[in-house]
Amino acid sequence: MGLPSDDSNPTPDATGPPDRQTLRLLEKHLSSDSLVAETAFDPDSYEPRVLRALLDTGRYPESTTAVRVDIRWFTTGDFSMHYVEEHNDGESWECRWDRHPNTHNSRLHFHKPPSAADITDLELPSTHPLEVYSIVLSAVEQRIERLWSE
Repeated sequence: MGLPSDDSNPTPDATGPPDRQTLRLLEKHLSSDSLVAETAFDPDSYEPRVLRALLDTGRYPESTTAVRVDIRWFTTGDFSMHYVEEHNDGESWECRWDRHPNTHNSRLHFHKPPSAADITDLELPSTHPLEVYSIVLSAVEQRIERLWSE
């Protein structure tokens, strides 16, 4: 996986084609995670562009009606992991971990909850897919704990 050496370069280049091997690797890990109820590729498993993980709403308070993580991973090492909660009051709560060329922040950045509209630069110890997966799922577990304590 060839990663660009300058993460602070905001030049808007293409993210490249989907990294199907990485998407399948992540699907294998997600499908064995107790937090995940179901995984699916969009548009299908032959030509996956997005990996969708539907989380087990039984782990959440009753006010949470649906939860998912949409994952895009590209051959350039760029990615997007988008966490979305839907609530019975019609509101959603979401955030996103991104690595892609853009003009709004560094290549590696985080879209803050509750609307994912505010963006901040992000530092990760590694951008290896399994490390990013681990960081995101840990954040999801912390979110669930906070929901129950509210």
